[in-house]
Parts: sequence; structure tokens; C-alpha cells
Amino acid sequence: MAKGSKELSPEQKDVLLQTLKARFEKNMHRHEGLDWEDVEAKLEANPEKMWSLNEMEETGGEPDVAGYDEQAAEYIFYDCAAESPKGRRSVCYDREALEARKKHKPENSAMDMAAAMGIELLTEEQYRELQELEAFDKKTSSWVQTPAHIRKLGGALFCDRRYDSVFVYHNGADSYYAARGFRGSLRV
Repeated sequence: MAKGSKELSPEQKDVLLQTLKARFEKNMHRHEGLDWEDVEAKLEANPEKMWSLNEMEETGGEPDVAGYDEQAAEYIFYDCAAESPKGRRSVCYDREALEARKKHKPENSAMDMAAAMGIELLTEEQYRELQELEAFDKKTSSWVQTPAHIRKLGGALFCDRRYDSVFVYHNGADSYYAARGFRGSLRV
């Protein structure tokens, strides 16, 4: 794949499809009633979405099918790594927060990384849906999309799972921690 290209080589595509198929088959509780062949056909028809899924995989997200939107005829992929993806931690919330920091700036922001990958941060609702499939973020936390009125005041939201419950918290959008990253979603 050429640098900057958003298309996978045939070898990358094969490796990704094998990885996704194995994860899909191992975790049928996440997508009961769905067939891998249908998912694969949809992926083959959308190479730019495969590139985004590969980015999710490369940064430790372990993407998997978490649902199907019948009305839009789209499969919904979420990052299903047990903890917030390793390759996406230690980031503040967005570009505005990154630029506002005077010292000790993180390398990137969650919103910028997600946009570059062609994915979206989970909403609080999506995060809660994901947690219904199994327990995630028992040691880490993940930024989620933040309502404009909160972000306007300098804050941002993140979630985690503790005490067998999902919690939503707030922090300054410019904060970043080694144990906080973000989870993404992609519709194919």
C-alpha cells in the first residue's frame, strides 16, 4: 500500500478478512443471526471501509460486528478489545483541546485520530450497547462523543466499567491519561 493510500494491498486485505472472520466466529454472541458470508460480501464491495477496519485493527481495537441496521442495510462494527485500544491512548479529546494546552501536549486527539481513520467515536448510547454484549474497559476508560453544550464549557465525557456497572464521567477535554483512549464505530 502506498504511503497515504486508503486502499489495502491484496495481502493486507486477506489477512484482515481472515482476522475478522476468526473473531466473528469466535464471538457469535455479539451478532447472533448474522452470517459471515454476508458481512464479507459487504466488505469486499467497500474497500475504503476495509481500510478503516484495518486502521482499527492496527491500533489495537479488535473490531467486530456488533449489530445490523436493517433500515440502512449496514453492518455496525465496534472496537471490541477488552480494554481501550492501546494504539489510541494518551490522547486528549479534540483538536481545540490539543491546541489549548500550553505544556506537555499529547501527540494527538481522539477526534482527530478517529477522523483520520474514517471512524466515529462511540456515543454514550453506543458505549452502553457495547457493554451489554460483554464487559469492556474494566481497567481503562474511553472518550465518548460529547454534547456541544458540555464541550463548549471545556469538558468532555468518558466511560468505563467498574463494579459491574457502566459509568459516565467528565474531565477537561485537554486532559489525557495512559489508561484512557477511545473506541470507534464503523458502518459498512
